[in-house]
Order: sequence, then structure tokens, then C-alpha cells
Amino acid sequence: MELIGKLAGELGAVLLTVARAAPYVLGYVLLILATLALWRAVKRLLRPRHDFGSLKTVTFGDESAVTSNLAASVVSVVLIFVLWGMFTGSRLLPAFLHVPGAFVGDGTFGYTLAAPDGTRHEATVAVRVFPFGTTVVPPEIDPGDGVARNDAMVVAAYRTELLRPEDNDAFTRAEGASVVAVNGIGIAPESGAVDVGFARVSMTGRGTLSVTPDKGWQMEPIWLPAPEAVWTRLGEIARTGFRNATLAEHLGYSLFRVIVGFLLGALVGIPLGYAMGLSDWFRGWFDPIVEFMRPVPPLALIPLVIIWAGIGETGKIILLFLAALWIMAIAARSGVSGVRISKVHAAYSLGASKVQIMRHVIIPNSLPEIFTGARVAMGVCWGTVVAAELVAADKGAGMMIMTASKFQNTDVVIMGIILIGVIGFSIDMLMRWAERVMVPWKGKG
Repeated sequence: MELIGKLAGELGAVLLTVARAAPYVLGYVLLILATLALWRAVKRLLRPRHDFGSLKTVTFGDESAVTSNLAASVVSVVLIFVLWGMFTGSRLLPAFLHVPGAFVGDGTFGYTLAAPDGTRHEATVAVRVFPFGTTVVPPEIDPGDGVARNDAMVVAAYRTELLRPEDNDAFTRAEGASVVAVNGIGIAPESGAVDVGFARVSMTGRGTLSVTPDKGWQMEPIWLPAPEAVWTRLGEIARTGFRNATLAEHLGYSLFRVIVGFLLGALVGIPLGYAMGLSDWFRGWFDPIVEFMRPVPPLALIPLVIIWAGIGETGKIILLFLAALWIMAIAARSGVSGVRISKVHAAYSLGASKVQIMRHVIIPNSLPEIFTGARVAMGVCWGTVVAAELVAADKGAGMMIMTASKFQNTDVVIMGIILIGVIGFSIDMLMRWAERVMVPWKGKG
């Protein structure tokens, strides 16, 4: 029951996070629908298409009539970079597009000190908030000669600093003095924060004031750098390299591992899938193995791969081979199972042999499923290469990302993610092109 209670609590936290994210997801969906409506309105003013798809009377549910809309792709990618720039204060966007950023500048707030004799005294704190990583001079303020003395402090943006009024006041907490209000609002240890306009002030359990400037909506550069910062770092690494290897070497090693692992997985998986689809003995033999290994994530196999194959290139390629093998086997088996039996009977009635049926009926009709599986397998291999390069790799995009993450070099991490995505997308586009050339009949009956 205790386990169920813990899991219920975790589920509640997850659902709360989903509920908080729902308005933003809904807003993004509405933005997509708005751009779709705008595009259709503009499209009516343009010359209509005159191609195979435009002549069809029924298009809903017809996969061959659906092609990628170039305008939607361009708007989608541009919007991602615009949102990225908006939430990082990018110099590439005009200032009016930026969401509110962290407060930087001078501000003041007052606090009320209760002296040991019960009298109350007011003091002012001058706060100077500065961008993190820069030097700053504390603001000047006359401390005064009362019981509660005016004070000054500096706080870096996105950070929190503590202020001990007793270090400057006439009485200390040990003598019975305590801060009882901030800007006229009562405050007590662990009682919540008081909004002073530019910051939130709370009190710790020991009576110290904790000052947190307004963080705004923009992300701190250490968590999400601006696009130009990532581009600058890309130029630096392209010129000087990273961890004693050039950028081309890192990407080349990753590409080599992914392609070799994928090709080996396809070379074994496709014949295995055909055998499982054409023979009940082979299906009975391999089906338990394939269905058992398919849900096992490649990460779980890393210890065994190290023990069996060592930490060289062989181990990494084996990991990627296993990531692609089961996907390709299932895709090939599904392709064979999806062949219309009427086509097989027609071929037999025309006197075709089993070899001819395999060559002219089964393979052509299973290719669409195999290409779909290949695209999925390639994506999984790219996702696994980061894990594969954790096995003592000294070169590779995954190694570059993991090393940079240890030192919070977020710009290098994002750069590596973008490069992996661009290369993976390029390979996927190449596979789409190969599918159009080799399987022109897909979706046409």
C-alpha cells in the first residue's frame, strides 16, 4: 500500500505538470490552426494546382494525396526559432518581440524592525540587480543613525541573496530584535514571500531576509542560450575543435557508427522478418526472441556489451545493431503479412514459382513497410548513439554532448542536438527520396 501511495503521489505530480503545460500546448495548437486557416485563405487567391492530386475527387484518407506542405514546414521551423529568440532575448529579434526578461537595475524596499523594547523602526534597503557574470558597484545609501539602519546590497539576475539586517542595525536577533514587516506587509520565518515590485522578499528560519529579483519569462543563458550564442560556439568548435578532435571527426565517428549499426541490423533483420512472415517454423522459433528483445532499451544492454565486446568501436556498433535489428525484423514481417492474398493467388494462377512470387509479389509489396521501419530504425539509432558513445568514447556527437553537460556548457549541448537532428533529418529525407524512386506504387493500390 505504501508503494501505491507513493506512485499515486508521483502520478499527481505528473498530472499537475501536464495541467500547467496544457494552456501552452493548446495555444500552440491554436497557432497551427490559425496559420492553416490563413494559408488556405491565401491559397484561394493563388493559381490552383493542376497535377495528379488535384484531379482526385476523394482525398481524405488517401495517403498518396497528402504531401508535405512546404509553407507549413517553413512557418513551423521559423516559428521555433522565433520562440527560441523570444524566450532568450535574442539580438536577432526586435526588442518588442521579447517576452519580459529578468529585472536588471536598481530598486528599494523597506522593512520594519521591532526593537527589544517593543518600539518599531523603519529602514530602507537599496538593491542593485546586475547581469550574471559582470562586475558591479554596490549602490550608495546613507545608513542613518536610527535603530534600524539603511542598507545596500547587490544581487545577480536569476539569483538569490541573503540580507542580515542585524549586521547593520543597532540591535541583533540575539538581543531580541526582529524584522516584522517588509513594505508594511507582515513577514515571519517561513511564512511566504512579499512582493516588492522588482523582487520577492522572504524570511528564512533564522530571521534573515532572502531577496530574489523578478526572473521574468526569459530563460537564463546557462539553461537556454540565445540562437546567436549557439551559432558563435559552432563557429569556434568548427575552427578549434572540441576535446582534441575537430567537429568533422566528432560527427564523422557518430555517422559511421550509426550507418554501420543500421546496415548490419537491416541485413540481418530483413531476411529474419521475411523468414518469420513466410514460415510458421521460423515464426515460432524467432517470435518469442524478437518480442522479448524489442521492448528492451539499448541502454539496458550497455553493461553486457562492455563485458562481451569491450569498450572499442565494436561494442558501440553492436549496441546500434541491436537497436535496429528488431525494428527491421518486425517491419519486414509486417510487410509480408500485409501482402494481399489475391495477388499471390493471381500469380500462382499464371504459373509463377515460389521464387517468382517472392521477387515479383512479396518483395515489391513489402517494401513500403520496410522503408517505414528503416526510417524508424534510423531514428532509434540516432537516439541510441548518445548512449553508445557513453561507452568510453573519445570522439562522437554524443560524447561531445555528454562532456559539455557535465560542465553546463548548454550552448555546446544544444549545438550537438541540432547537428544530430539536421543529419538525421537529412538521412530521413534521403530515405524518403529512395522510397519514392524504388516504391513509386506506394499508396496507389
